[in-house]
Amino acid sequence: MGAFSGRIRVAVPRMGVSEGAATTLSLIIHELATNSLKYGALSADTGTLDVSGSSDDDETTIVWTERGGPSVEPPNGAGGYGSKLVIRSISSQLGGSISYDWSTEGVIVTLEMGTTKLAK
Repeated sequence: MGAFSGRIRVAVPRMGVSEGAATTLSLIIHELATNSLKYGALSADTGTLDVSGSSDDDETTIVWTERGGPSVEPPNGAGGYGSKLVIRSISSQLGGSISYDWSTEGVIVTLEMGTTKLAK
């Protein structure tokens, strides 16, 4: 069994993702996962990660929910290089946005993207 067995759940709909969009999504997921491992839910033995999503002809939404990790506080200032890169990537390359809910129980990150931008 892996170190995260039973602690990560992914439930997103099937969707068409182009090569360029896949690269951008990979970068965003990598940044979120790295932050979770360093500071968030996956840094604690009891932390969990739930990735869910929905999609229609116009918009695709992915929600990244962390629970059971250390107490969460919003970052001071504009964030680091990775955070800025994620914001630029999702807005310019995927026609979308990213929002953070810095709940004390764990961060909730919502990615909203144009469905057609993902497929092209």
